[in-house]
Amino acid sequence: MTDDMTVKQYLRVLTIAGSDSGGGAGIQADLKTISANGCYGMSVITALTAQNTLGVSGIHPVPVDFVRLQMEAVLSDIGTDAVKIGMLFSPELIQCVADQLRRFELKNIVLDPVMVATSGDKLLQDEAIEALKKYLIPLADIITPNLPEAEVLLGRKIRTIEMLEQAAVDLADLGCSNILIKGGHREGEESDDLLYLGADKKSVLLHGFRINTNNTHGTGCTLSAAIAAYLAHGKSVEEAVRQAKEYITGAIIKGADYVTGKGHGPVHHFYKFFDD
Repeated sequence: MTDDMTVKQYLRVLTIAGSDSGGGAGIQADLKTISANGCYGMSVITALTAQNTLGVSGIHPVPVDFVRLQMEAVLSDIGTDAVKIGMLFSPELIQCVADQLRRFELKNIVLDPVMVATSGDKLLQDEAIEALKKYLIPLADIITPNLPEAEVLLGRKIRTIEMLEQAAVDLADLGCSNILIKGGHREGEESDDLLYLGADKKSVLLHGFRINTNNTHGTGCTLSAAIAAYLAHGKSVEEAVRQAKEYITGAIIKGADYVTGKGHGPVHHFYKFFDD
């Protein structure tokens, strides 16, 4: 507390996700991102993973009751200004998280429907997909699927820009009005994302370019955590997405030449603060 008795508070962001022992994705990437973008990060760990830059060698789900206990501990005391949700693994866990989101009347919820790791390892049970659509997507302020995840949620292939735009509209019909479909899996030199703003029924194409690097582990986690941080700062959904995309682009560029491990390395989360 300062001399004039003014109470200062951090902007708070809670990440609900799996732990990545390699440090490039999941909880670890989220907390780095939240910190790098000026917020106080808190965590609820949903699963422990044994993984590195080459892949995932094991997943140990955290018991649902303990996930609930973590959420209650953080939210009943510290509270939060935004929430990022990542790996949830099972339908029971999804319903538990949804119950707590409603109980504490949380806002600025960013849902990254994590299904497959960068290495190709599966991170979500098949039966959890329907639970995600039923219980969690309707509570989110924005969801951030990549192209394969959007295809799984809709049950169809997405090939053209026109199909991408229709996919965003159809995803919004699941109950979340703002949809960001990430275009990193599309072929070609460009890596454009599509943002659909349901309240305005407006599609925004966010231009990007493909960066020649193997260091792409955790890009989806990092982007969604950055969106949550900017929402905590009071930005609109569109502005939060634009600033988060700028941040992740810089993190990929600045981390492109580093060698970390033998596979897909991490991005440079603290590029704004570290000297090259």
